[in-house]
Amino acid sequence: MIVVVGEALVDLAPGAGPDPDALRPLLGGSPYNVAVGLGRLGTDTAFLGGLSLDAFGEKLARRLGEEDVGLQFVHRTDAPTTLAVVHLDAAGRASYGFYLDGTSAADLTVEHLDGWEFADAAHVSLGAVTLETEPAGTALLELLTGEREDTLLSFDPNVRPSVIGDLRRYGTLLDQVVRRTDLVKVSDEDLAVLYPGRAHGDIARRWADAGPAAVVVTRGPHGAEVHLASGEQVEVPGEDVEVVDTVGAGDAFTAGLLHALERAGMLSRAKIRSLDAAGWRSAVTTAVHVAALTCTRIGADPPRLTDL
Repeated sequence: MIVVVGEALVDLAPGAGPDPDALRPLLGGSPYNVAVGLGRLGTDTAFLGGLSLDAFGEKLARRLGEEDVGLQFVHRTDAPTTLAVVHLDAAGRASYGFYLDGTSAADLTVEHLDGWEFADAAHVSLGAVTLETEPAGTALLELLTGEREDTLLSFDPNVRPSVIGDLRRYGTLLDQVVRRTDLVKVSDEDLAVLYPGRAHGDIARRWADAGPAAVVVTRGPHGAEVHLASGEQVEVPGEDVEVVDTVGAGDAFTAGLLHALERAGMLSRAKIRSLDAAGWRSAVTTAVHVAALTCTRIGADPPRLTDL
């Protein structure tokens, strides 16, 4: 089983109707999208995070169940559902503004983390909730840096500058977290925000040398590259598709990657370090394909296994 940890929220996104200023509510949040993507791909998955008892929270929980995502680690709370307002630029790239303080996504504590360590793998995505968000950030930091046995730990920093105070200090904190994880998935855009003026490959190489088995860098339409602890680098090109928007594409990539690693029998700390360059190329090729299909659809609508 893969346990996906972090936020669930409602995106208020530009509508497709006659009113260009209308916003429509879409269920999302990076970890939530990853969990749904894994469920659709037939991978045994559970979600760990705070879900409100309000109407939006009920919809979030119901959809997880409908997508075959387990709810046994969900924390239900009276706090209102976290909201994100989505803006799409001319190229379909998304940016976000968050209503976070005192909401369900932030209402996660260390006491809510029991049981995840018995899974084959855990994946933590940040976003509206950062490592500085209280109390959820403290809980996620404890999970990411605490002791564990053979559970594979995957991490996506998913940088949202609007909710981060000092980016330089935050980058230093991420450096510490990366050393304790087994797999890092990060976008070249995130690395450019965290380390302006530095080549993304140099940062990925430094991270890969610090402890993870692999650092996977997504590069939008240009595909992805993998920097292995062994020093090897694998590059996988992007797919040429007609982009509707890119909402959820990175999360779909993560779901595709974890799904491919599960299918290859690599969901453990020991096994992932034995995966060779050919194995990584195969897994990342699947992830690129899953992300590309998501870009052909409106919103975070990842493909099902039959779509592949």
